[in-house]
Amino acid sequence: MKANRGQIARALSAPSDEIRFFLLYGPDRSGSEALVALLSDAMGEDAERIDLSGPDLKADPAKLADEAAAISLFGGARLIRIDPIGDESFAAVEALLEAEKAGNPVVAIAGALRATNKLVKLAFGSEQAMACASYAPEGRDADRMVVEMAQDSGLQIAPDVAHRLARGCHGDRAILASELEKLSLYLDAAPDRPRRVEHDTLDALAASSEEGDLSRLANITLSGDLIALDRELTQLASEGLVGIPLLRAILRRLHLLTRLRAQVEQGNSAQSVIAKAGRAIFWKDKAVITDQVERWRSEALSTAIQRANAAELALKRSGGPGMVSADEELFAIARKARSLR
Repeated sequence: MKANRGQIARALSAPSDEIRFFLLYGPDRSGSEALVALLSDAMGEDAERIDLSGPDLKADPAKLADEAAAISLFGGARLIRIDPIGDESFAAVEALLEAEKAGNPVVAIAGALRATNKLVKLAFGSEQAMACASYAPEGRDADRMVVEMAQDSGLQIAPDVAHRLARGCHGDRAILASELEKLSLYLDAAPDRPRRVEHDTLDALAASSEEGDLSRLANITLSGDLIALDRELTQLASEGLVGIPLLRAILRRLHLLTRLRAQVEQGNSAQSVIAKAGRAIFWKDKAVITDQVERWRSEALSTAIQRANAAELALKRSGGPGMVSADEELFAIARKARSLR
């Protein structure tokens, strides 16, 4: 069945035998990840987690139903996660929904899928499945998300400050969570000792105040200019800008392009979409962003966002691949852009 965010959030927070399969898709991967976290919390820390991928299920379509019906070695709860999932998993999901019993919930994450996609249609048409598309919140919804997430960290944020932070993070929950964590540490905030976030605090720490002009990096990378990218990365490194700030600059542009491209795929021209965006796009960048909107389709944008998010998380982990991995990811995205002619 088709579900809105509130409906699927309630179902994930209290899983039952009635729903066997949860399909979380759409361009906002961090929104889908937040929903998965609800199910993980509901299942408990001791739940056995089974990770599968599309290729796993393509090779063995019966594996998903078998895993869902299996009993944990320790007799506890089991959670099956498929990431990523695509059309190659259709037969496996169909077998799960047709099985005599399941027992363990299955949650799957996909990118931007159309309502006509056969996996989406399968989930919509089954009473034993729920599907929900995640989109980055905008306007008042984005501001409200900032306030709600900030409260969990002991931060008090006025509407105007919340709006500024939401714009700086482009509605991305993962980036916002990272920024709120920094703000909480800086202000020594916690739920039992709340602190107020002011504009001067954002000036020091928020994503929207990254040093240097990183819009040029986004222009170069997402237009596929490999030679210019090499020069730009060398220049930014000489200024001390490496790693995560670069990935976040690209993520902000990717999320902007995702919102604009969605309007194009609804039948609007790229030029009219850019014109309607008004001051949200710097006038000098309008031509290059128009080209990028025409070049990048939703599915490619979703994949690039997933990769950039994964690269940032890898950099944050102790013993990770190091700062050079950020440059490698930017070149991978640029090569993809170069192929999208």
